[in-house]
Amino acid sequence: MTPTATPIPRQAWSVLIVSTLAFTVCFMVWMMFGVVGIPLKKTLGLNATEFGLLTATPVLTGSLIRVPLGIWTDKYGGRIVMAVLMAVTVPAIWLMSYATAFWHFLVIGLFVGLAGGSFSVGTPYVARWFPKSRQGMAMGVYGAGNSGSAVNKFAAPALLLAGGWTLVPQVYAAVMLGTVIVFWLGSSSDPRHLVPPHTKFSDQLTMLKDPKVLKYCQYYSIVFGGYVALSLWMVQYYVGEFGLSIQTAALLAACFSLPGGVLRAVGGVLSDKFGAHSVTWWVMWVSWICLFLLSYPQTDMTVMTTEGARTFHVGLNIYFFTALMFLLGIAWAFGKASVFKYISDDYPDNIGTVSGIVGLAGGMGGFVLPILFGGLMDLTGVRSSAFMLMYGVVWVSLIWMYWTEVRKSELMGAKATGFSLNG
Repeated sequence: MTPTATPIPRQAWSVLIVSTLAFTVCFMVWMMFGVVGIPLKKTLGLNATEFGLLTATPVLTGSLIRVPLGIWTDKYGGRIVMAVLMAVTVPAIWLMSYATAFWHFLVIGLFVGLAGGSFSVGTPYVARWFPKSRQGMAMGVYGAGNSGSAVNKFAAPALLLAGGWTLVPQVYAAVMLGTVIVFWLGSSSDPRHLVPPHTKFSDQLTMLKDPKVLKYCQYYSIVFGGYVALSLWMVQYYVGEFGLSIQTAALLAACFSLPGGVLRAVGGVLSDKFGAHSVTWWVMWVSWICLFLLSYPQTDMTVMTTEGARTFHVGLNIYFFTALMFLLGIAWAFGKASVFKYISDDYPDNIGTVSGIVGLAGGMGGFVLPILFGGLMDLTGVRSSAFMLMYGVVWVSLIWMYWTEVRKSELMGAKATGFSLNG
């Protein structure tokens, strides 16, 4: 007889729903500069590198805070940590509408960026409400809050048209405050989910000596760090490369951001069924192919023919470019979920701590990459150099994964554990 599945209490679903809502709003706020930064770039006279720094500044604090937030979640519980975190960002979001100088936005952006640390709170918080066989699904659904990036691309341009860029932080502050209330009313606490009171900070960090953690950091720096970086970068990329308006550019950029967030839940289900390793391996290969094609710059080639010189144009048109970005977003959605399935499988008693470290690596990727994108564009004048950089980073992960995992397992056929009908 097939064993009866462990029943999931209604309380767990309530926690998952309000936590996902909270993370969606936090991510929307975290990605604000991806749209608001475009009129600010013109107003403040910023170059590409300065624009990259502006968009990346919130990502810095949202990344650095992830490790302590993960540890505090293990120790104090996700409900109180998430509520306090969201509440302290409200004043900073509101004050942004009064900023006038470049350094004002950088300083305020550091405080607004705290919202990005919410991932390391919610991931262990929701996972512990579900049995291990469903944790990939739970973390995937919660991680779908990444779609807040796409929500920002719909909401911010509309607010820009309605009242200028200053209206965006004012509305976002009100939304964040309302979300704090909804989250507190719908969430719960369970003392059984906390680590023992006598556990020391140093005890929680001992598992970081495991080299697998570093590998998971590398994977996540691509699927999450790359997602954050391109979400911040793509609106201005469409404006510059294809001459679109901010509204149209934001709509097309959402073709990457939306599936990259929403489909994370599907990635969690696939990781539960087929295993984290198999899903991650195929994600890396799809990323490699997409980034190879996206890296090719707009090129005019002159060829000497029997009838004289003929010029050919080679480059992606807007439709093929958007289709590749859509596919890349899907792949990274699956990859974000599969990396955290690795963590829940390998570190069930320290999900908060390890997810904080891995989340830090991903967030730092999202901070560093936009600055490098801007520097490369200022240096080379080639916009697709951003994808060339990402292509190289994916190569590192593919090689690393092959030598540490793929050589030891069979990915296809009857002996492939990741695709076993019985597993």
